[in-house]
Amino acid sequence: MTAEQPHVDFPPTREAALARIAAFNPSAYARTRNRLDGAVSCLSPYITHGLVSLPEVLGLGLQRDPQGPLRAVQHRWVMELGWREYFHHVWEARGDAILESLWPGPRPDEAYALDMPRDIREARTGLPVIDRAVRTLYASGYLHNHARLWLASYVVHARQVHWRCAADWLLGHLMDGDLGCNHLSWQWVAGTASAKPYLFNAENVSRFAPEDWHSPGTPIDTSYAHLEAMARGLASWPGTQGGPRSEPPATTSRPPQTGRPPPAEVVRGRTVWLVHPWALGEPPDDLPADRLCIGWWPEPYHLRWPWRGRRWRFVATRMGALASYDWYGDGASLAHLLRGAQEVQTQANPHVSRWLPAAVRQRPAPKLFPAVDPTCRSFSAWWARSIQGIRHCEDLPGLRGWANGQPVSGAATTVARASRTGVGDS
Repeated sequence: MTAEQPHVDFPPTREAALARIAAFNPSAYARTRNRLDGAVSCLSPYITHGLVSLPEVLGLGLQRDPQGPLRAVQHRWVMELGWREYFHHVWEARGDAILESLWPGPRPDEAYALDMPRDIREARTGLPVIDRAVRTLYASGYLHNHARLWLASYVVHARQVHWRCAADWLLGHLMDGDLGCNHLSWQWVAGTASAKPYLFNAENVSRFAPEDWHSPGTPIDTSYAHLEAMARGLASWPGTQGGPRSEPPATTSRPPQTGRPPPAEVVRGRTVWLVHPWALGEPPDDLPADRLCIGWWPEPYHLRWPWRGRRWRFVATRMGALASYDWYGDGASLAHLLRGAQEVQTQANPHVSRWLPAAVRQRPAPKLFPAVDPTCRSFSAWWARSIQGIRHCEDLPGLRGWANGQPVSGAATTVARASRTGVGDS
């Protein structure tokens, strides 16, 4: 196994997610999370696609060790879960506004290029940290968060590429690409959703990355003052050195193959649970026993943000395990397909909510933290308000009942029963 191509495997099952939760070491995470070889969970594809929820992830961790370090709401892992919920807090409030710069950055939007440079896409910039990051992304569909920050900072501040086109590019190659988390993270790096731009240098890389990522003697081997000048357009990037070319994998706007739509007589009079790519958990326990599960690929989303084959296969495999039928199309065609159903329900998610037919009942997704209103401009403000008066995780709204083995949602009940019978509890 090399630093360029780490073995990061994502079996598309809940059992795989539960096993990762069971294996997660919160103390090691707190110590090593910034290192590329640190004890991170690699749960993000499962969370993004709804195989597990944030309350399940934290609740199952607490069940393993109720009095352990994870009980403290200020634990670093709990805060990292908070970042995901905070980004969705902003996304749900701002909608498509997150696709534009929320606030002015170090330079006007028009000062940035609108295309990803070819040498970055081909992993031949001559900077080991950037070329290793891109090759790792292509090899596995996954990047450690620190590597994502380095890559984003280089693209935006050194190469002066607009964060939006770069965020779209990265999203297409990630197994865990969440539109809100990804694009708002790029804005945080760019300084359009944070107080200042995120910068890094070669010394930072040498502290947290394997040796073959180190980049001494390159243009990032410089002071933060000089990096700040580049970010503000007061100094220029000296150019690229070239290197061996890596062919960027192709993305496509539809799955390699889809199943078949349900016949009208199968749908007529039934309760339908709609499975979409961000709702791949178990159906709620309170649905009728004869409920019909149908998968739906939202065509408008996929045309706008295509995926790579690896991600299509991950979602299709899990969707096929849940749904008897599946359909690729827009909301109008879906409404026509399901017109004879008694009712249609699904789990709400901002990736798909706007395209769902009005008649579909959208159940709120499980939340870990309390609702915060009005929208917070910074994570620190949101975090302070979210945990106000809360010291222990079991007092978070999404975890009330977990300490006694009584989760708060139907899907969570399924996971808790599985963990008590040994699945993911070793």
